[in-house]
Amino acid sequence: MTKKEGWSGRFFEDFAVGDVHPHPLGRTVLSADNTWFTLLTQAPAPIHFDHFYASQTAWEKPIVNSAFILSLVTGQSVTDLSQNVFANLGWDEVKLPKPVFEGDTIYSQSEILGLSDSKSRPDVGIVKVRTTGFNQHGTVVITFKRTMMVFRHGKGPKIPRPEVNLVPQQAQ
Repeated sequence: MTKKEGWSGRFFEDFAVGDVHPHPLGRTVLSADNTWFTLLTQAPAPIHFDHFYASQTAWEKPIVNSAFILSLVTGQSVTDLSQNVFANLGWDEVKLPKPVFEGDTIYSQSEILGLSDSKSRPDVGIVKVRTTGFNQHGTVVITFKRTMMVFRHGKGPKIPRPEVNLVPQQAQ
């Protein structure tokens, strides 16, 4: 049996300008997500957690906290973009063209916009991406640009891969 290392993410040299990465996981937003995130971040706008209040708005129901959507879509991109991140440098041009509602499922993809060497850290490179989040109907709900420092091959910490002693089960 051949042991495989498993996915360890992309390093700076693995990116190419123009590549588009559809992120693998979607996520249905629950009422609990919206309420907990809103209260956890001390941003108690009732449009996010008070159904009666929200019923009196143009939406007629709660809209999901936009900071949660930024966090969710950024998180969806980690597997493809920033598993080997040294540091996030910023989010720019965050746009929220349509609201997200409880029960919507959010998907995302990112396009590589730019690559450059770091002037201060030779062990990383700078990756700039545009990420788009959309709902189950294909409606774009968020776009943003993100800049991050990503380790070069062989320069970052190693992901621990402990040995596991697997004992074959006896046939019954």
